[in-house]
Amino acid sequence: MTPALDLLKKVRAEHRVHSYEHDPKSASYGLEAAEKLGLDPAQVFKTLLAASEKGELLVAVVPVVGSLDLKHLAHAAGVKKVEMADPAAAQRATGYLLGGISPLGQKKRLRTFIDSSAQPFASIFVSAGRRGLEVELAPAVLAEHTQATFADIGRV
Repeated sequence: MTPALDLLKKVRAEHRVHSYEHDPKSASYGLEAAEKLGLDPAQVFKTLLAASEKGELLVAVVPVVGSLDLKHLAHAAGVKKVEMADPAAAQRATGYLLGGISPLGQKKRLRTFIDSSAQPFASIFVSAGRRGLEVELAPAVLAEHTQATFADIGRV
């Protein structure tokens, strides 16, 4: 079990867990998950951390087929500028290892933004807190349990 799955179980949120054999040589954890689980990559989302000019860490959940638009994230968060967070700081704040950072069950409650492209899907897939483990849930369920805001933060 991971903190993400513990949280979903505790709040009785509807979700399904999917696992696959992670290849340590894989270039992209998210695309590997889509490929190994036979999923539409547009439905698989990665969790990235960015830092504002004041050092606030922000969580961004964007499709694995695209990238994070830092300017759009800064606008959504109401800050001047953001840059990708230091990997060690991201791991400390979330309690997860890179490649397995889940938006759910993080050690610290961080402001979270989900790309609006998630909203039309009945369900999306995000890391369940470990490489090789994905959780499938409705975008609204993810937003509710991360207190996230939907915003146009992704770029294809």
